[in-house]
Amino acid sequence: MEEKEMQPKRNSQAGRRIKDGARMSGADSIVRDPERSQIKRRRRPIRRKPQSRRRRQRNLIIKMSLVLILLIVAVVGTFLWKKYSPSDEKADLNKYYGIEKKSQVAITVNNEVVEPHGMISDGKLYVQYDVIRKYVNSRFYWDSNENILLYALPKDIVSVEVGSTDYMVSKERKSENYVIVKTEGNTAYIAMDFVQKYTNIEYEVYDNPNRVMIVGDWGKKKVAEVKKDTQVRYRGGVKSPILTEISKGKTVTIVEDEGSWEKVRTKDGFIGYVKDSALRTPETKNVTRKFDEPKYTSIKKDYKINLAWHNVTNSSANEGVLEKLAKSKGLTTIAPTWYHVADTSGNLKSISSVDYVSYAHKANMEVWATVRDFDGGINSQKESYELLSHTSSREKLINQLVAEALRTGIDGINVDFEKISAECGEHYIQFIRELSVRCRQNGLVLSVDNYVPKGYNMQYDRKEQGIVADYVIIMGYDEHFAGSPEAGSVSSYNYVKEGIEETLKEVPANKVISGIPFFTRLWEVRPKTEDEIAKDAGTANEEYKNKVSSHALGMDAAASAVKAAGVKTTWDDETKQNFASWKSGDTSYYIWLEDEKSLGYKLDLMKKNKLAGTAEWALGQENEDIWQLILKYIN
Repeated sequence: MEEKEMQPKRNSQAGRRIKDGARMSGADSIVRDPERSQIKRRRRPIRRKPQSRRRRQRNLIIKMSLVLILLIVAVVGTFLWKKYSPSDEKADLNKYYGIEKKSQVAITVNNEVVEPHGMISDGKLYVQYDVIRKYVNSRFYWDSNENILLYALPKDIVSVEVGSTDYMVSKERKSENYVIVKTEGNTAYIAMDFVQKYTNIEYEVYDNPNRVMIVGDWGKKKVAEVKKDTQVRYRGGVKSPILTEISKGKTVTIVEDEGSWEKVRTKDGFIGYVKDSALRTPETKNVTRKFDEPKYTSIKKDYKINLAWHNVTNSSANEGVLEKLAKSKGLTTIAPTWYHVADTSGNLKSISSVDYVSYAHKANMEVWATVRDFDGGINSQKESYELLSHTSSREKLINQLVAEALRTGIDGINVDFEKISAECGEHYIQFIRELSVRCRQNGLVLSVDNYVPKGYNMQYDRKEQGIVADYVIIMGYDEHFAGSPEAGSVSSYNYVKEGIEETLKEVPANKVISGIPFFTRLWEVRPKTEDEIAKDAGTANEEYKNKVSSHALGMDAAASAVKAAGVKTTWDDETKQNFASWKSGDTSYYIWLEDEKSLGYKLDLMKKNKLAGTAEWALGQENEDIWQLILKYIN
């Protein structure tokens, strides 16, 4: 009975153990050790969930991305540093100044680095003549033919011979404690101390490399103090090479504002760029130097000048002056063409007349006799160059001109040189300077005739004429001249207007006289023959299909030619002239007339621009009624 009762209990406990074990999913299970009859725990391996693997992959990707970002940042940072960090590269100063050999001295004039044509000799600075003339003072003149340096003062000529410490001011001898002019071959070098005697400049010499800083642009300047140590660079930008270091407290002159960079000039001859953040706020200062500028005085008439050229071709023609003067009205001045340069040595050919001057003075007119470099002796650019490029030839010509002027009692000299080449320009203007000195010394009026300003005749240097001469005359005619390859007006309105406007850019209005024509040209135009076409082949005239010729006519003769042709004139509003044309056979004729209406427009330009007066070419070609018109404008 007892055994039956016990059996169900064992089964019941075993069932509980199995049941409990089943609830221990994934945990320790309990088993019976048959030998030791005790329960032993056994650990089963844990299975990782799928989410844990994905997390590990994600972390790896993040780490790799961070490494890549850091690498990119490092590369970009290195690139930006190289691109934007200041360069410490030093500029090649020899290249900057153009120095090619050790003996050269670099030159900076105001805000410009110029040719390094300077040298140090016996402890003195010398600069090549061409540099002095071009950048410092154009009144210095070097005669390489006669080895003499000249400088024109208002009433004196300064002259220096090569290798001398002495110099002449007119007839007075003076001396310096250094050689004033030295030469190397045909090249002249002038001592800067001597240049400074006659020029409002300061200069300072520096070394490493040898250089001179010349300053002459006085007046209001923007200057700035350097507020921290910095660099002056060749160009605006931190990568540009460094010209020089500049320390805090130094002052620079502002040349140009270029945004975040300022173009500056240092006191020791560097022109470059400084970051504006390194400079204090610029100030405007009046920078000057005490210097007595020479005063080039001028003779000024207190009336409007009405000048007429009298084209005198021989001594006998002087006798007709009374008749011509009697027909004119309102003339203040007459300019007979008396003087011609006879040869390149400077000899003068003259047909002047004391009686002529007496007649003019009795008629209350001044006489300004004209000297020409054509029609009577020399007649080419080559000959004019040969004449004017020698000091002795210029001096001989001037001496004879002044002697003739004093002998005949004329009131002035009128220069009409029309054969001046670009090469001859500096010699021509030196002639005008030297002649002005002698005229000033003797109370003679000096007037100079000029073409309408164009790019090809700038060598006449009207600006300098306006300083040293008394009057500058514009020849407002020959727009289409005798040898012109095409027909056209001799003096259109716009041509005269341009001449006045361009001249006034360089010469004060009270020194300008506007020249007008009393003549025109009758043009004949016909097709070229085969022989003429062949002759023109390869020349500038090849492009023109017609043969063009002309001859000059005075006002009355021109009107008669139109009348004889039986045609009527029409008003050309562009030239502001009456125009006529006709044809005979295969020849066409064209004429632009000068008359009261056309000259009225030209005289109105003179009056509106408040010029010193008018001049007419030439006496005897006018219609007598035209004097009434001119009187309205000069009174």
